[in-house]
Amino acid sequence: MNIHSTAVVDPKAKVHSSCEIGPHCVVGANVELGENCRLLSHVALQGPTTIGSYNTFFPFCSIGMAPQDLTYKGEPTRLEMGDHNEIREFVTINRGTVKGGGITRVGNHSLIMAYCHIAHDCQIGDNVIMANAATLGGHVTVEDWAQVGALCPVHHFVRIGKYAFVGGGTTITRDVLPFSKTAAERGTSAYGVNAVGLERRGFSKERIRKIHHAYKLLLASKLNTSQALEKMKSEADRGEDVDLLIRFIESSERGVIK
Repeated sequence: MNIHSTAVVDPKAKVHSSCEIGPHCVVGANVELGENCRLLSHVALQGPTTIGSYNTFFPFCSIGMAPQDLTYKGEPTRLEMGDHNEIREFVTINRGTVKGGGITRVGNHSLIMAYCHIAHDCQIGDNVIMANAATLGGHVTVEDWAQVGALCPVHHFVRIGKYAFVGGGTTITRDVLPFSKTAAERGTSAYGVNAVGLERRGFSKERIRKIHHAYKLLLASKLNTSQALEKMKSEADRGEDVDLLIRFIESSERGVIK
């Protein structure tokens, strides 16, 4: 195990022998680090926290710290992180709270850029990108392949749907639709389908066409949301992506950005 002489690793921490712990890092008790994790320098990890394999933590990030919630009274809540994530400088990721289920989760293959904050009880999927200083309030869900732009504050309990793209500097107070481009250019609004992102992820032209059609009903027709959903449901060839969009809207508790 490669542990720098200035690092402090609690004897109760479970650190795989292939990990690299750089200068002035602190790894607390009840932290588990999987294979080939790298803590470059000045990284602080507290537990209970379970981290998978091949994760890289850049200087001055604080991972698994107590939630910033006045109701938290020291309960043993958790942070769980998957594999192949890149956590950049000054990122903060807090453990969960009892009232929020007790667990903050970060999936696999995500890039969390400098100065981002992931608050208590957030649920982050796979292949997520959070650009510099994006900030998630408590209980936020960011689904697979979503991208959150720089300097975006996201209200607690909001959901950001799969393959969504949120432009930089956008304040998010309602759910962001899957597959959408959402930005604050003229007030926070959805501006149609994230077609370029979908093409990069291997979506066929036919899949994208069906999503475009659903968005025309939702955003560009004279139908209200309920009428647009009924119209989508009536189309037998709508496909699984449109079904996902329908379920997302129907399950929204905060309302969606249109």
